[in-house]
Amino acid sequence: MELRLATRGSPLARWQTDHVAALMRAAAPDLTVEPVVVSTMGDRRLDQDIWQLGGAGVFVKEVQAAVLDGRADAAVHSAKDLPSNPALAAPGLVLAAVPERGDPRDALVGGALADLPPGARVATGSTRRRAQLADLRPDLTFTGLRGSIATRLDTVAGGEVAAVVVAAAALERLGRQDEAAEVLRPGVMVPQVGQGALAVECRADDADVRALLAGIEHRPTRRAVDAERGFLASLGGGCELPAAAFAVVDGDGAGRLAALLATLDGRLVLRTATTFGAADDPGAAGLALGDELLERGGGRALLADEGAVTLPA
Repeated sequence: MELRLATRGSPLARWQTDHVAALMRAAAPDLTVEPVVVSTMGDRRLDQDIWQLGGAGVFVKEVQAAVLDGRADAAVHSAKDLPSNPALAAPGLVLAAVPERGDPRDALVGGALADLPPGARVATGSTRRRAQLADLRPDLTFTGLRGSIATRLDTVAGGEVAAVVVAAAALERLGRQDEAAEVLRPGVMVPQVGQGALAVECRADDADVRALLAGIEHRPTRRAVDAERGFLASLGGGCELPAAAFAVVDGDGAGRLAALLATLDGRLVLRTATTFGAADDPGAAGLALGDELLERGGGRALLADEGAVTLPA
């Protein structure tokens, strides 16, 4: 049997797709896996930050379309790129597999946080990263940054900025982990929802492909990502939102979810956490935590004042 995997064309996306292909072949040795490379709006529009392009979906819509129109059988995404809001889900597709997660943390390239000089210029296109760094180091200045990991790291090598912030998993997957000056633990910088994890979608009515993909599902990772996505869905936003969530799930399926919501300038940061049992729905636990932060933790007033997102009713 042949399985066609839709993917973006960046070196990181191709690594991720090759990784999923290797997992699939290990689970089904007779399987032939071929990539179907797709260009997305997020790849083409490098002149604007992701949140300015509308955030959720800019890296996945065209890849999803390749599955829906039959050019591919499944699509491989970075889980952090997949919209969490059910209203933005692609009709006809199902999240069929979440393989075991890589490193969820953020990394600084160019200098450790404590070593950056006063007023240092840090490059990041992420509102989440910017808000948390501004909270930790109010003296820092920021500039947007887009492009491949190599392009981002070149800005440090060329002296354009003092540091850039990238996903630690991206550095590791591209063999550049030694360039990290510091890897920030989740207690210092809460990761983006789904960071370090992969998400594989297929057509909801394709029973054969769904059965194949079930072989690479990693239950603890899936439950962690579901909890994180539930939190973000409750806020009605995506990667344009200064929000973060990170869940740790044990082998039995019980977990702890930590979450954060902030103003872009880091002047106000709200933190909260919850636990869920092995028999609980992790997505529902994430939704409940987000609702609590919005209604009783001051999150609704914070976001309304910030004007960063349209809040759910």
